[in-house]
Amino acid sequence: MKTQISKLTIMTLIVAIVIPVTGFAQLTGQQIMQKADDVDKGKSRKTEMKMKLINKRGAERERVLTSKSADYENVTKSIMFFNAPADVKGTGFLTWDNDVSSKDDDRWLYMPAMKKTRRISGSSAKKEYFMGSDFTYEDMGNRNVNDDTHKLLREEVVDGQKCWVIESKPKNSDHIYSKVISWIRQDAYVATKVEFYDKMGSLQKTLMVSEIKKVDGFWTSHKMHMMNHQRNHQTIITINSIEYNIDVDETTFTVNALEKGM
Repeated sequence: MKTQISKLTIMTLIVAIVIPVTGFAQLTGQQIMQKADDVDKGKSRKTEMKMKLINKRGAERERVLTSKSADYENVTKSIMFFNAPADVKGTGFLTWDNDVSSKDDDRWLYMPAMKKTRRISGSSAKKEYFMGSDFTYEDMGNRNVNDDTHKLLREEVVDGQKCWVIESKPKNSDHIYSKVISWIRQDAYVATKVEFYDKMGSLQKTLMVSEIKKVDGFWTSHKMHMMNHQRNHQTIITINSIEYNIDVDETTFTVNALEKGM
């Protein structure tokens, strides 16, 4: 989920395995975020999900998606396809998220209506919203923990769970957010709430992560609700099913496979 909080993607946010916690007082913000980034999410995953878009008038649109992801040496590769409705069916998104801070992530979007693949690159493209949702292309990729400075602000309880509240500020001024504040559950090192602040320091978005249950021994968040306060728009992602440690060939995560469909 590597996250904006550590390394944020849809695929990494939905998974976290519990780690025994000791010595809370000795942990720094940097250490907490590193532990959150290091949780075991399985070697590979397949997810069926729904994405609901809610505009400022309350009108809703629903989309059905399937994603696969797998971890390789220094890179996590993910591919996602829209299955419904008809106007977005076959649209695919491929990411190669690099663990090496100095190496940019790779992202491609395939639009079947135009039979064209667009490579998402450059700072301006990363600010764009993915398929009308409230997740930017930057949100959909990984972010190295060492790209930010992390400060432990306080402890708070969210939905009955004790959390560390961490402020993360980018070391590079080109990042699309001025800071991100994360609520990390102390029992599982998983984010349950994240606030994103724009370049002017104003609250732009709030992500709530809930319905966290164990699946195959892994803590899995079954619902993510992103509220865009500036657009007055919302995106709700619900996980219908997830499988861990699936058999998946690395050729699944190529531009050729993206254009052929899942």
